[in-house]
Amino acid sequence: MRDIVSDLLDKAFEERPDLFLIDLEVTPDLQIRVTIDGDQGVTVQDCIDVSRAVEHNLDRENDDFSLEVLSAGVSEPLTRQRQYKKNIGRTIKVVSAQGDYEGVLEKMTEADITLAFTVREKKPVGKGYVKVDKEVTLPIDQITKAIVMIKF
Repeated sequence: MRDIVSDLLDKAFEERPDLFLIDLEVTPDLQIRVTIDGDQGVTVQDCIDVSRAVEHNLDRENDDFSLEVLSAGVSEPLTRQRQYKKNIGRTIKVVSAQGDYEGVLEKMTEADITLAFTVREKKPVGKGYVKVDKEVTLPIDQITKAIVMIKF
């Protein structure tokens, strides 16, 4: 069943190249859970369209299934390069092999991302602290977790 649903999703995403798959879960009792994201976000109508593309091509007479199509939540980690790309300019928190960072996602390539952030460092001369702008480049394959930080 997973292969069939995966093929149907591929066809749906061919028609809507701005959308992409984050996760597909099919349980043994045929509960199908699809999580999608989009380059410009995901609307309720996008979820409905993807749901219909799958559901209308499966036979309920042969398989008793349930189907959920969800958008990737704000608090869910970034797992695809397209998610990093759509969040350029936003603040993200990253846990990686090189350390933990929180900063503005400045740019990304196929291999890495660049974060910009400000830290307080001791003044080179005298007492007190000074704010210093820094930048770090992290390889994507060494990122354990990355989430978008919501600021109010």
